[in-house]
Amino acid sequence: MRRIVGLLTVTLASGVSAWGNQPHASAVPEPLVGVGIEERIGEKVDLDLSFVATDGRVVMLRELLPADRPVILTLVYYSCPMLCNMVLNGLVEAIRQIPWTPGEEFSIVTISIDPRETPDLAARKREVYVASYGRSAPGWYFLTDFRGHVQQLARQVGFAYRYDEKTNQYAHPAAIMVLGPGGKVSRYLYGVRFRTRDLRLALAEASEGKVGTSYDRLLLLCYHYDPQAQSYVVAAMNIMRGAAVLVVVVLGWVLYRLWSNERRFVSHRELGQRV
Repeated sequence: MRRIVGLLTVTLASGVSAWGNQPHASAVPEPLVGVGIEERIGEKVDLDLSFVATDGRVVMLRELLPADRPVILTLVYYSCPMLCNMVLNGLVEAIRQIPWTPGEEFSIVTISIDPRETPDLAARKREVYVASYGRSAPGWYFLTDFRGHVQQLARQVGFAYRYDEKTNQYAHPAAIMVLGPGGKVSRYLYGVRFRTRDLRLALAEASEGKVGTSYDRLLLLCYHYDPQAQSYVVAAMNIMRGAAVLVVVVLGWVLYRLWSNERRFVSHRELGQRV
């Protein structure tokens, strides 16, 4: 057994070493160099940054980021042939299962990273996704860039992207950001499909309990965000604490019932003795 384990260890080490020495092992395609996410949890975005709304008006972020509810921020571009559509489709699928309405309990701000795109294109994109959502979404804003402000916003939330002249496309990460009231960066959710539970907890967490019900606050006690798993996972310690409280409550109820029964038994015995 020792010889087998030793042989497997040497073989694995040799394989890892050989893989690591390959020139293409850690190579990143040129269009993707510098593309990614650098999380800025706890930092605030500049609410004075301005963008162009679907009706052509120039609006400031502070007009779209309310002080009493969280915001889902998506940085995409509307002519994207694949990835952006997948991110927005995944977002729609997730929020469709949340019993809240964009514009009431939370808002969504979608901004194009391509300065060439127009408000008309943004308006058509909004129509498509609100129709796919299937409900009214007065608080889902589709915006285009104004004087390069989208680059500033992207830097503030750590969203690194770049333009590839050869393909005339933008290389960018697949992620959405959840901001708390006032534009404070609270959470990043990665990929093109988002668990409804993760998004709901991220919104509840960002709002500091102002959004959702006691059910959501209870979930926040039972789950915590794991950066490695990039999702909310069961918090064992909190569950143990909750279980301990439950045991104490149940034990107290049982003792109370026993004490009450004993008192009734004693009272009946004393009454019988007097009779």
